[in-house]
Amino acid sequence: MTETDAPLSRPIVAGLVTVLVGVTSSFAVVLTGLGAVGATPAQAASGLLVLCVTMGLASIALSWRYRMPITSAWSTPGAAVLAATGAVEGGWPAAVGAFCITAALILLTALWPQLGRLIARIPPSIAQAMLAGVLLPLCLAPVSGLVSAPWAVAPVIVTWLVCARLAPRWAVPLAFAAAAVVIGIHVTLTGATLDAGSFLPRIELTAPTLTFGAVVGLALPLFLVTMASQNVPGIAIMRSFGYEVPWRPAMLVTGLGTALGAPAGAHAINLAAISAALAAGPDADPDAKRRWIAGVSTGAWAIVAGGLSAALVALVVVAPGSLIPAVAGVALFGAFGSAVQQAIDDPGERMPAVVTFLVAASGIVVAGISAAFWALVAGLVVRIVLHARRAPA
Repeated sequence: MTETDAPLSRPIVAGLVTVLVGVTSSFAVVLTGLGAVGATPAQAASGLLVLCVTMGLASIALSWRYRMPITSAWSTPGAAVLAATGAVEGGWPAAVGAFCITAALILLTALWPQLGRLIARIPPSIAQAMLAGVLLPLCLAPVSGLVSAPWAVAPVIVTWLVCARLAPRWAVPLAFAAAAVVIGIHVTLTGATLDAGSFLPRIELTAPTLTFGAVVGLALPLFLVTMASQNVPGIAIMRSFGYEVPWRPAMLVTGLGTALGAPAGAHAINLAAISAALAAGPDADPDAKRRWIAGVSTGAWAIVAGGLSAALVALVVVAPGSLIPAVAGVALFGAFGSAVQQAIDDPGERMPAVVTFLVAASGIVVAGISAAFWALVAGLVVRIVLHARRAPA
């Protein structure tokens, strides 16, 4: 069979696999983050639904227009920033306002190239150290959960470990499947009931408000990690497969998607990074010119997945308290390891990165501004001091 004879179902199935792996691997992180900044279960379900729809539409539009497998995803590192930040001044409406500011900054990056160049001047070691510090408390959840609720968390850890050895791509999705079984047993033993109406997807709109703490402490870190940990690596991954993603259109589409989704509780969408390889690689189709179909398929399946948003939230509501944070933590192990490695890889940048990491992991709040922002400030200050040229004697 030649490349052109490969069945059309192959890129379509690749799109399905991309969505299954992406959604099941990180939806718990998204729900944890939205809940941390004040979303009710209904508002979190709305955010998850709109994230699926907007990233699906973005994938379809970009893939169809440019005949490349350009896929969009929700910002998993951004969701981790939400979880680490917690409640902000002004509550959930202020968090929604921060999402709107994030969208405006992404759009500004497309319209004003100087902003993109300014972001590029932030040392990658400091950006990754900030992300690692944000992820650390979340990655500790499986450890603490294993002590507080071993019967619930142990099956998730064991499943993840075995699958990480035998089928790494499916390790986190199957860990979630194990969590779903635990939830089923828990519901049976406790007699908890599920409202059938709670499984119906619906949109909950919130009027955004702006507060200084939410804009500086949430919107800016959300924007920075979305750019540094998703959009920039996403471009690089696509380039490794021979695709040159048009920067300005990609930022315009994902920025508009973020803006439209923000009032419904969606924090941010961006170019897919790790999951991009599932649709852009040769496994999607031997013919590189036909892989754009996998991008369109990814978008279509993402919209379908949005219909499950309310059901996923309903399961989270009845889950044992330590279970979902443990699943979210397991899902972030890979991202945490990668961030730590990149943060300390350059010996000359190691000390500023360590300071950035420690401040971000501390969880401090000063003047209503979260630790992620202060970590960035502290790392840059230390770097400036250590790298300042000494005056000649």
